[in-house]
Amino acid sequence: MVKDTKLYDTLGVSPGASDAEIKKAYRKSALKYHPDKNPSEEAAEKFKEVSSAYEILSDSQKREVYDQFGEEGLSGNGGAGFPGGFGFGEDIFSQFFGGATGGRPRGPQRGRDIKHEMAASLEELYKGRTAKLALNKQILCKSCEGRGGKEGAVKKCSSCNGQGIKFVTRQMGPMIQRFQTECDVCHGTGDIIDAKDRCKSCNGKKVDNERKILEVRIEPGMKDGQKIVFKGEADQAPDVIPGDVVFVISEKPHKHFQRAGDDLIYEAEIDLLTALAGGQFALEHVSGDWLKVDIVPGEVIAPGARKIVEGKGMPIQKYGGYGNLLIKFNIKFPENHFTSEENLKKLEEILPPRRQINIPAKAQVDDCVLSEFDPSKFGQSNGRSGANYDSDDEDAHGGEGVQCASQ
Repeated sequence: MVKDTKLYDTLGVSPGASDAEIKKAYRKSALKYHPDKNPSEEAAEKFKEVSSAYEILSDSQKREVYDQFGEEGLSGNGGAGFPGGFGFGEDIFSQFFGGATGGRPRGPQRGRDIKHEMAASLEELYKGRTAKLALNKQILCKSCEGRGGKEGAVKKCSSCNGQGIKFVTRQMGPMIQRFQTECDVCHGTGDIIDAKDRCKSCNGKKVDNERKILEVRIEPGMKDGQKIVFKGEADQAPDVIPGDVVFVISEKPHKHFQRAGDDLIYEAEIDLLTALAGGQFALEHVSGDWLKVDIVPGEVIAPGARKIVEGKGMPIQKYGGYGNLLIKFNIKFPENHFTSEENLKKLEEILPPRRQINIPAKAQVDDCVLSEFDPSKFGQSNGRSGANYDSDDEDAHGGEGVQCASQ
């Protein structure tokens, strides 16, 4: 008759539970309360309790003492009061999950995350969208619940103590070499399963493959590099906390807009008349709407000027609202000789007067005329100002292409 059932109650099993049932109950509780899955203080305390209970009940010698004498019967026998020198602070997971580092409990290992890049246009990041993506993942075999065989037929490998690895020591002359290798008895699985008891579905591998459809929601206003996380949806494995599936947003370049945080940048080209006398221009926004922008007559738009259209940027996540639209102006000037000399004189009457030149009275003055720029002839001839000089001995006034004359 069991004197004390406290540890059984902690794991949620009956005093007559088998080793497999105790192991299964512990695994379920450990995954539920592990700090990686549940960071609360209550969960941390519960995690310690179930770990301590499993430490005793998973050991046949300790369990027998506990069943007869309760927790009092375990005191005074090595370590922190438990047979064999194990205490509550000892690494129970070295038995259950295959070893620890530095003598400290590490709990169930956490699997690797699966990361995917998800390309999205600026329009999609403005409006948001939902995409259905297929994920091929590894899951615990549903037929055997990840055991690899019939319940009670899976035995811990005695050669490696269920760790799947061994430490081998070899002497090579005067040197002693110690290294880690896969257990040759269980082939790294940590378990021994008789061929007739192996799961027919997974053939003892404990895992199967599954194709799962995930609905990935891009929220309006998401940014390049932002992550969409599906907790615990990565590959499953026995006694391992599954990692996450992470989709990383990759913003596609846009042909008209650039993004700066929650703001948008657009380069608008307007004609000279609109820049000087006002008018309108239109642009297709990433929202799909067209924006008609007015330029007030008399408000001169200079080349390179910047203006803001408020509230026409990107949606702002969490806080709501929208960023702004920054417009950079390029001014398209008319072609050469676009009008008559008579009209040009009228412009002189309308536009502000020309800037007067100011040259010192005694200065030597060269009258110059502008020519068309030819990139193929610019910056050559060993640093001279043009490509038309053939030698250093040539008189400046006699060379072809001279465009300035001294007065």
